[in-house]
Amino acid sequence: MKIVDLKVRCVAIPLTCQLRHNTGVHPGYFLRTVLELITDEGIVGLGEVGGGDQRGALTKLKPRIVGMDPFHLEAIKLKVLRSIYYMSNARLYAAIEMACLDIQGKAMNRSLSDLLGGSVRDQIPMIAYLFWRYDRPDGKDDACAEDMADWCVELNETLGVKSMKLKAGVMEPGEEARVLELCRERLGPDFGLRIDPNGVWSVPTAVRIGRRLEPLAIEYFEDPSWGLNGNAAVRSQVNIPVATNMYPNKFDDLAPAVKMGSVDIVLTDIHYWEGPRGVKDLAAICRTFNLGVAMHSGAEFGIELAAMLHTASTIPEMTFAGDAHYHYLTDDIIAGGLMPYKDGCIQVPTGPGLGVELDEEKMEKYEREYEKRGDYYARFHQDPKRPDWYPIVGGL
Repeated sequence: MKIVDLKVRCVAIPLTCQLRHNTGVHPGYFLRTVLELITDEGIVGLGEVGGGDQRGALTKLKPRIVGMDPFHLEAIKLKVLRSIYYMSNARLYAAIEMACLDIQGKAMNRSLSDLLGGSVRDQIPMIAYLFWRYDRPDGKDDACAEDMADWCVELNETLGVKSMKLKAGVMEPGEEARVLELCRERLGPDFGLRIDPNGVWSVPTAVRIGRRLEPLAIEYFEDPSWGLNGNAAVRSQVNIPVATNMYPNKFDDLAPAVKMGSVDIVLTDIHYWEGPRGVKDLAAICRTFNLGVAMHSGAEFGIELAAMLHTASTIPEMTFAGDAHYHYLTDDIIAGGLMPYKDGCIQVPTGPGLGVELDEEKMEKYEREYEKRGDYYARFHQDPKRPDWYPIVGGL
C-alpha cells in the first residue's frame, strides 16, 4: 500500500459565544485544517490540525510522503519531523500520523485503539471547561464569579460532567479563585476542580492563590506560572499537584522538567506530543517517573476528538476527566454531527480506524464559513472589547 495523494481543506465552525483567555479571545468560531491521505488501494485516512490555516505547510510536505507506505510511520516521522530542526513541526506530523493510523485501521478492520494496544475503557469522562465568555446566548458577558459558577452548574446538569477547569488569567486572580470556591460550595466535595492561568501569573501571585485554594482539595493547578522554573517555584511552595500542557509540551523539555521537579501531571496532547503513538511514549515515561497523565484539548473537531478518545482509552493510568472545548461548538464536520455527552462521558467511536467519516455537505458549508471569516490567528491575541489591551506575562 502506498500514499498517492494528500488533500487539505480549512473549515470554521461557529461557537455559542466568544471565549476569553489570558492572551486574547476566540472570536466566536474555531478553525481547523482537515487532511485526507489517499492510498493506491482507495483507502482515505483523515487527520486534523489547529494553529490556523495549515494548508500551505502540509502541502509542502506532500512530496516527502507521497509514495510512502502508511504503515511505515517511523520513516515518515524521520522525513517530515526529524529531518531539519527549523522545519520540524510536531503538529503537522501528528495530523499525518493520525491519518496513517486511520488508514491502517481501515485496512485491517480494526480500531485505532486496537493499534495502540487496545482499550481499557469504552468511554472517556470529560470536564466542564469554563471560559469567561463574551456574547453568551443570552447576549450578556460573564462578569463575576457567580456567572461562572452558574455556568458550571448548568454544564453539570446538562452534560453530566463531574469535573471543571477554569481558564484563568483573565479577571483579577482573587475573583477567579472565588469561582472555584463557589463551585465547591454549590457542587459538593466530590466535584473535581482545576484552574489554569496558562503561566501568566507571577510566582508570588500563583503562590498566594494556590495557598488560598489548598482547602478546596482541587485536582490540580495547571501552569500556575511561566516556564519550567516558574512551575517548579510554585510547586515547592503550594500543596496542590502542578499540571502542565505548556512546560514541558515536547520531549526535549521532559527530562529537565523531571530533574527540576516542575510538574506532577502532564497533559497529553496529540499535536504537541507527536501523534497518538507519541502520546503513548509520553505515558510510558510518565509511568517511569510516577507522573500523572491527563488529556489536553486544543479546540478540536470530531476527527481529532476521535483520535484523542481512542488514545485515552488505551492508557490505564489516565484517570482524570479529559479536557474538551467541544461543548462550545454548534456543529461538527463528521457524519452524525456532534458526538453526544452521556453522564459526563463521550463514547470511544467504534468501527475501523478513527471510526468517524466526513460529512461532505458540512465540509462544504464550513469551508464557506472559513472563507467568509478568515484565519483569526493574526488577531487571536486581541480583545475586541478592549482595543488597547495586550497580554503581559507575570503582570498579575
